[in-house]
Amino acid sequence: MTRADLLRLTKALAIGTIGGALFFTLNMPLAWMMGAMVLTTLAALFGVSLHVPGHLRSVMVAILGVLLGSTFTPEALDKVLEWPITLASLALYLMVVTGMLYIYFRRIMGFDPATAYFSATPGGLNEMVIVGRAMGGDDRAIALVHGARILLVVLTLPFWFRYAYGVGSAGGGAGAGTLAGLSWLDGSVLVACAIIGPMLGKLLRLPAYRLVGPMLASAAVHIAGVTGSAPPMELVAMAQVVVGSAIGARFAGSPLKWVLKIIFSSIGSTSLMLGATVGFAWVLAPLSGIPFAPIVLAFAPGGLAEMSLIALALGIETAFVATHHVARIAMIVIAAPLVFRKAGIKKPPTSP
Repeated sequence: MTRADLLRLTKALAIGTIGGALFFTLNMPLAWMMGAMVLTTLAALFGVSLHVPGHLRSVMVAILGVLLGSTFTPEALDKVLEWPITLASLALYLMVVTGMLYIYFRRIMGFDPATAYFSATPGGLNEMVIVGRAMGGDDRAIALVHGARILLVVLTLPFWFRYAYGVGSAGGGAGAGTLAGLSWLDGSVLVACAIIGPMLGKLLRLPAYRLVGPMLASAAVHIAGVTGSAPPMELVAMAQVVVGSAIGARFAGSPLKWVLKIIFSSIGSTSLMLGATVGFAWVLAPLSGIPFAPIVLAFAPGGLAEMSLIALALGIETAFVATHHVARIAMIVIAAPLVFRKAGIKKPPTSP
């Protein structure tokens, strides 16, 4: 890392920490991540040079994966038989939303076919950017569309649940204890999950392996009763600041007018996604016997880490939400390139 990179990282984390502390003081839901995300986004839009390297985010994502895995219990697994209806419906949801948004980006926003298609998929930011570029799309536009989608979803859902449905905060997504109260044995087990989990996840080619690997490792040791501890709140708050700052820093270095156009297009597409999410949840709740709120978070087009943290912060069944988002990412990563090739979508000689 160069001196310039270190300076940009320092600015991003300083601004993110101030934002997180401000939101925490104001008792906002998911304060550390949302505050960091909002303030770094504003700073980036006003020309502040920010950067959060991928390897730092990966370390913090592993911590969040261990946290999410700690919510898996034998009682939660007893309910797995209730999930096939919603998991099967998730595949239909992805097809409906992707088709609807492809038309939106292509005909209303004027994106070229490849950019429109890979911007329309409700998830898989990193994978869609890589594959979209290989297929001839504008990878910068795809990245910002997905980044803006996550930003908008994370900004709206916690407030919606809190104020429209009276779902209160259950600790803002923080761990159950403090660093000082964590025993050496429990701490060693959690660290092992954070280190070994990504390795196993990569070996098994799991979707979002840096998060899913530690989550599954943590779930295994918690279900087996090896430990009952979660990562301490200090580390979780730090991880949320890094993840939130990374979302905001994505907007740095791009022309303000162009970024605002992308965000404007994402407001429309995200509204369509959330409308479809609410519609599916409204239909599936009575059919599956699962409450409306967990289905909304399980289908909501935000990131796996972000949506799972919102579920944890609001006291909504985290195992259900996390499992559906893992399935969503797997479906998108596997199916999206195949459908693109089969449909014969190609980039025209000149893009709008």
